[in-house]
Amino acid sequence: MSISSSFCQNKSFFLRRENQAQYRFFKSILAERRKHKILNDPVYGFINLPEGLIVNLIDHPYFQRLRRIKQLGLTHLVYPGALHTRFHHSIGAMHLMTQAIGTLRYRGHEITPDEETAAQVAILLHDVGHGPFSHALEHSLVKGTSHEQLSLLFMKRLDQQMGGALETGIRIFTGTYPKRFLSQLVSSQLDMDRLDYLTRDSFFTGVSEGIIGTERIIKMLDVFGDDIVAEAKGIYSIEKFLIARRLMYWQVYLHKTVVAAEQILIRILRRAAYLRRIGDPLFATPYLDRFLADNCSLDDFSTHPDLLDAFGVIDDFDILTGIKVWTLHPDRILSTLSRLLVERRLFRCLMQKDPFDYFFVERIRKEVSAQFRLAEDEIDYFIHAGQTSNEAYDMETDQIKILHKDGRIERISEASGQLDISMLSKPVIKHFLCFPKNIAP
Repeated sequence: MSISSSFCQNKSFFLRRENQAQYRFFKSILAERRKHKILNDPVYGFINLPEGLIVNLIDHPYFQRLRRIKQLGLTHLVYPGALHTRFHHSIGAMHLMTQAIGTLRYRGHEITPDEETAAQVAILLHDVGHGPFSHALEHSLVKGTSHEQLSLLFMKRLDQQMGGALETGIRIFTGTYPKRFLSQLVSSQLDMDRLDYLTRDSFFTGVSEGIIGTERIIKMLDVFGDDIVAEAKGIYSIEKFLIARRLMYWQVYLHKTVVAAEQILIRILRRAAYLRRIGDPLFATPYLDRFLADNCSLDDFSTHPDLLDAFGVIDDFDILTGIKVWTLHPDRILSTLSRLLVERRLFRCLMQKDPFDYFFVERIRKEVSAQFRLAEDEIDYFIHAGQTSNEAYDMETDQIKILHKDGRIERISEASGQLDISMLSKPVIKHFLCFPKNIAP
């Protein structure tokens, strides 16, 4: 007979005064059992969420906010299915971490239950510091601050709230834990973060070039000299993983229409912040208003501890609500940009290998200025020249290592016989120019 059925059948016994201690004991067991959850993931199927600390973190408002932040920002304007969230990705990465630890234990490497939980914590919270629309607004709300830095602040705050339970997870996240291979599972060139986002983003966008052999790669993992390595028989799966990453960047992450949409979004927030700081009564949700009014940086989170809680509330909905209202704002620049994004009348985006000719850009600037009647300091809201790069593999840092049957270790750039890894390590730089479509290029 199960504990729950025994409890129900003998409830009258437990409710007697002399049996209250047993009643509280059994009730606590049932409460813990209810914390064990199963999530049905569209990519991996059923995922077991470990009870205790992991479930408590997932239930925390900081983490639940990730449900309201799209994984791929504005990419759904190109690939309509790309509406998945950072919540999806973080749960998926934690699932892969659990599988990877199982593989390493099977190979005889000691990983204690506490270390497993800590590694799950590190990967689960690695993106908790993302702001609205993920990378699209990485530096728009908090100047010069990466989402990794904010994730660490959130982890430390959660560690305080949970009595130091995240200490080891934080050390794994920051790479200061003695077992270096655990940190490499969180952040390296073959980590659970990359394995999940390539698999997941390919699934939701429908871009088949991103499909990789995630399960096989994980089954090939091992540890040698405190570093994550991969068995030689998995080398082709890893080569495909590197190629898929290169292709996904140009076809999805840096798609020219996505770049154009992001440039409009960045300029909307820039204009809104400018108006707010000169005293314009700009509509915004209370927490977004704070970041528009103040030019926040990482140091401000130390001097104003409540600022982290304010950031921990902001999501895509705050930005979208503001933009919908701003389509009617009397400021012509803010309302025009807002309408362009809401109605998906995006900028034209030209991309090429070489920088754009100076005189060509100047001609576009003059036409934009004349058509929209812009002052010199307003032109950049409607035209932007920049560059973006894609480096699928970094040969200068922690190269992926291949373990041969005879015990030899080779870097993948040396072990690969079918693919010139050095070509993937060369950054591909593309220059882009975004401007309104009714301006002839």
